[in-house]
Formats: sequence, structure tokens, C-alpha cells
Amino acid sequence: MSENIDTDEPSAADADETEEVGATDAESPDSERGEQPESEPESSVGGDGPAGDESAVEESEGGGNAVPVDGDDSLGSAVEIDSDEAAVENADEDLLGGLDIETTGDIEVPDRLVDQVIGQDHARDVVKKAAKQRRHVMMIGSPGTGKSMLAKAMSQLLPKEELQDVLVYHNPDDGNEPKIRTVPAGKGEQIVDAHKEEARKRNQMRSFLMWIIIAIIIGYALLIQGSVLLGILAAGVVYLAFRYGSRGNDAMIPNLLVNNANQQVAPFEDATGAHAGALLGDVRHDPFQSGGMETPSHDRVEAGDIHKANKGVLFIDEINTLDIRSQQKLMTAIQEGEFSITGQSERSSGAMVQTEPVPTDFIIVAAGNLDAMENMHPALRSRIKGYGYEVYMDDTIDDDAEMRRKYARFVAQEVEKDGRLPHFTEDAVEEVILEARRRSGRKGHLSLKLRDLGGLVRVAGDIARAEDKEFTERGDVLQAKKRSRSIEQQLADNYIERRKDYELTVNEGDVIGRVNGLAVMGEDSGIVLPVMAEVTPSQGPGQVIATGQLKEMAEEAVQNVSAIIKKFSDEDISEKDVHIQFVQAGEGGVDGDSASITVATAVISALEDVPVEQNLAMTGSLSVRGDVLPVGGVTHKIEAAAKSGLDTVIIPKANEQDVMIEDEYKDQIEIIPVSHISEVLEVALAGEPEKDGLVDRLKSITGKALEQREVGQTGGSPSPQ
Repeated sequence: MSENIDTDEPSAADADETEEVGATDAESPDSERGEQPESEPESSVGGDGPAGDESAVEESEGGGNAVPVDGDDSLGSAVEIDSDEAAVENADEDLLGGLDIETTGDIEVPDRLVDQVIGQDHARDVVKKAAKQRRHVMMIGSPGTGKSMLAKAMSQLLPKEELQDVLVYHNPDDGNEPKIRTVPAGKGEQIVDAHKEEARKRNQMRSFLMWIIIAIIIGYALLIQGSVLLGILAAGVVYLAFRYGSRGNDAMIPNLLVNNANQQVAPFEDATGAHAGALLGDVRHDPFQSGGMETPSHDRVEAGDIHKANKGVLFIDEINTLDIRSQQKLMTAIQEGEFSITGQSERSSGAMVQTEPVPTDFIIVAAGNLDAMENMHPALRSRIKGYGYEVYMDDTIDDDAEMRRKYARFVAQEVEKDGRLPHFTEDAVEEVILEARRRSGRKGHLSLKLRDLGGLVRVAGDIARAEDKEFTERGDVLQAKKRSRSIEQQLADNYIERRKDYELTVNEGDVIGRVNGLAVMGEDSGIVLPVMAEVTPSQGPGQVIATGQLKEMAEEAVQNVSAIIKKFSDEDISEKDVHIQFVQAGEGGVDGDSASITVATAVISALEDVPVEQNLAMTGSLSVRGDVLPVGGVTHKIEAAAKSGLDTVIIPKANEQDVMIEDEYKDQIEIIPVSHISEVLEVALAGEPEKDGLVDRLKSITGKALEQREVGQTGGSPSPQ
């Protein structure tokens, strides 16, 4: 279990990419499109499908009661709304973006994977271009944002090419070097069947001849020699001789290595986590290698994913986890377009076999998290980058009417895909969209981690189904939110309850050198993490000592705080040690710098002997000049403070717009946004004379005398809407 105090500041890059969002999502509905592929639609969990194919009809020309909205690009299908004037006017404010539905059963779900698109406009555009030009793609981003779905949809977008079957033949000159032959798709089965039929006829003739000879021998032994035993022995020798000789006929039957006879679209092979044999091909071990009992080497050859993906897409998630030798060989297959198959184990008889080169003309789609680039073979990344594209997947997207309509369709898609869930009512869909807003962690955005959101949909549907409901209602979604909590959230709630039982959480009174900090566990779980400070005489040069398994970023944050302490305090700390303790930080330690204002407040309280109010908690990063900087996870931290019985939370002013707490916590806690450490101390410290003097001194020292907050700025929480 790890508790991460992180300060992932809101990325400006997200804002740059959202300018294109919504402009390239619209396309006509299924009923107005041309031909439909035979493949089944893929789940929309995890993000988006790719760009739609160019043959799609862009827009309806028939008018009617439904009109497409927001664009006409072929990158995906738009969700239509009723043309009723009032509905269109309220689309921007409506949680369903103007959709007039009773349940998700009223929403038309596209049959094609490429039309089940939500967000990731930049990635979809890249995938579309890469498919058209047969370029490699590397996708980097958070789990559940649609990397695998984009890869699979890419195989449906590839230009139509003649698929091939691959056959392996026995090499009479060298049995350990089987020959390779490629033929048009479907022809391989015909060739193998023809060879089998020919071998069957030869075996029939040999069997007929064998039984005639055996009959003659037995008859001669009985009638002329009068010895039954001699006849049986002679017949047995003849039988074994014929059977041994017939093995040569079986060796003439080729092995169908890759069969694309029933493949309607380009192949898609998911090689995530594949071992060397599964990825690169292998030759099975044969324990019988002599006496004519051995299996012909060409019959023991097995195709790898790189061979099965020929003329299609090879998808590898967590590319950096591949063995380094496998990455090197994969790089060779990409560069040469062909790769021989040999046994992967040096102790196997297959290690002596190596086929002629087998075609590997595939497009690789490599995926992973940010650490994938660090541990990936640099030459392999160079191959992909030099002959393709690199894409960063968005975590969130702008919250506009068109996207909310697509999220409603997303719920319908998940229900249709599962096949057992009751459709969602309008209120239930609205609650799912509200949860998408909350999980984005940013005002005006929706989360694109749709795999997790799809899990919420399925849990809510299961709850409704267990109660034999006709439809999934809002209450089922609310219950699912509690039931589908992450492990980190369950641990955090358990910690909060346990600390209450042992009275470890102090939420009233004033204490010197103790501050309730706030931390996040995982991505969606908050917890109260007290920080204590004590100042003692030093036995040598004064130093700041922090305990609680601090990681690198947290240690740097403490150093920054020490600079502020030296500047702001009247006390000479050159001969004092400042001890900082993160109470019960847990085995995972503390990461991030969002405890900076907590540490600074605790130390200044200890140095100046001014108590801190214990009914409040705080989170925020801190610059060396005393400015309070934004952090991540403020919503979850605020909810953790409310669960712990605290009355007030101090957060960075920049994070005020990101607060989207649940309704049940709005009246339980007061949220105070601050911009400077002096504002933090003004709220957190108790004892008016000492506090006022200290705050005034801080303002004069920093030269950043801030205006007093206007009345009303400190009350209530920002609306989660």
C-alpha cells in the first residue's frame, strides 16, 4: 500500500489538444451508411475507435426529424438529437447534450467499431493516416484510454490487399531447413487437401498390396511348409516394412503455417506479454529423432504472432516488458519484412531447424505508459518513429454537448455489448456523465478512461438485474459507485475508520507543531495524513530531518520548505534540528510535494510556538517564495477530510475550479482557496496576537502583501457542476 502525496499540476498540453475536439467526431448514422463489415463490434471500453473509413457516407441528405450536429468529418459518427427547437437550444446546458430519451434503448448503437468513437481525435487522425500509408504507430498514455481499441480498429482501416497463406514443405536436401511457399488466401487449404488425398490414395494402394503379400505368405506357410508360426512372423515383418515405408508419403504433405482462408479484413494479432516462441515462432521438440519414428521437421514448425500478422496489425501493449532479445528480433522482422522460424530453446531438437524466411509485412502498434519509452529498446523505437508516428493519448476531453451525447451512447454500447444488462434510464445516464466529470479531475472536462467507467456501467447493471428491474436507475449507479470502489479507496476508508476507533485523527482543539495533511492513494482515494514538527537543540550544525519513508520528490519538497522557514522565522535555526514526521505514512512512503504547505505550517508553528487549529486539513505545493501551487487529487482529498470529521480544508486557489465533490459532502466541509503561505497561516494558526504578528511579518519579508480576501470567498465549496 502506498500513499502518494502528489502535485501533478494540470497540464497545459491537454488544453492545446482540445481545440480539435468535437470538430472531427461527426458522421451520419448507421442507417444512412453503405456496407457493413462482417466483424462484430469491439467494446468501447477504454476509449475510442479510430478514424472511420473513407467510404462512409458523411451526412444525411433526407432531412426528417433528426439532424446531425457538430461537424461532418469521417473520423466517427455523431449522436443525433431531436430537431425540436427547445431541445437544441438547451443542448449546451443539458447533461445529455439535448438527447430526448427515456432509456438507452432509444439510442442507436453503430455496428462498426470505427463508429463507436469517443474522444482521442488526434490519435484517431493519426491512426487513419497510418492505416492508409501503412505506417507504424506508438501510443503512449494511461491505461484504459483506448490504445488497444484503436489498434484493432486500425486493422479494419488498412487498404485492401491480397491476403496470403503460408505453407511449409519438407526439404529433401536438408530436412532441418524446411521450404516456405506463399499462396493467395484460401489456396493453402486446397493444396494441403490435395496432398492429403494423393497420400491417401498411395496408402490405399500400398495397403492393398501389403495384404495380398501377407495372404500369400500365410498361405504358403500353412499349405506348403505347414508352419503357422513361420507364416505369422513373416507376415509381421512385411506389415512393419510397409508401415515404415509409408511415412515417406506423410512427409510430402505440407504444413499450413498461416491460414487466412476465412479472414475478411486484415489480420489483427495481440502479442501483449507473448513469450519468444509465441511472438517469433517456434519448432516443437521431438523426443523420437531416430529409427524412422521422428516427426518431419516441417510438421513441427509453429508460426509466431509476427507471421500471423502478415499484411495486418501486430499490437503489443507494455512494449517495454518484452525481453530485450525479442525486441531485437522484432526490429529485424520490421526492417526485413521476413523472419525465419527456429526453435527457441537451445536444448530442444527444434533448435537444429531453421526455415526459409517467412513473410512479416505487418504494421506494428506499440503501446505503453510513460515508462515504456525509458525501458524500450532505443533502436526499436527509432524504427517505429522513423517509419511511423508517436501519439500521446488524452486522459480527458472538453465537456461539450456533443461529447455528452457520445457518453450517453457509450452507456448504450456497453449495455448492448454485455447483452444481459437492463438499459439505463435518463437519470442513470446523467449520473454516469457526472461521474465522468468527477473522474476527470478538471473543470469542464470528461474522463477518457472509459475502461473504468465501463466497469461502473456493468456493476450498476448487475445490481439492477439482481433485483429483476426492467431498467437500471440512478440509485443503482449510486450504489455501484460505492460497490466498485478501488482497492486503494477501500484501504483509505478502512484507515479512516480505524483511526477513528483508536482516536488517531484529531479534529478539534489547538496543537503546536501538528497539522492535518491530505494525501492520495492510487488515483481516486484520499486520506488524512498528519504531519508533526519538533524543534530541538542540535549537537552539531542544524539540519532538517524528515521521517516517513519520503521519496525523492517529497525530500526535495522538504528542502524547499526549509528555505522558507529560514527566511520567514525570527528564530536562528543554525544550531537547531527541525524534526518532521509524516505520521503512519505506510509502507509505500510519501511521494510528491503536495504536503509542502502542511510541512511549512507545522514547522513554523513549532518554531514560533503558535498552535494550529486541528479542525482543518490542507494540501498544496509551495514555491521557495511562498506561493501556493496547484496539486492533484483535490476532490478525493476534500472528501477524505469530510469523512474524517474535519470542518475546513485549505486548497490552492488554482485548484478551486477542479473541486467536484459528492453532494453528501457539500454541507459537511468548508473549502478555503489560498494563494500564499501567509493566507494559510492566517487561517490555520490559532491565538490572534501571535498569529497576526507572524502573518504581518511574513508579508513584509516576502514583499507580497496580499489583499484581504473578500467576504464570502472562504465559504462553501465550488459547485461540482
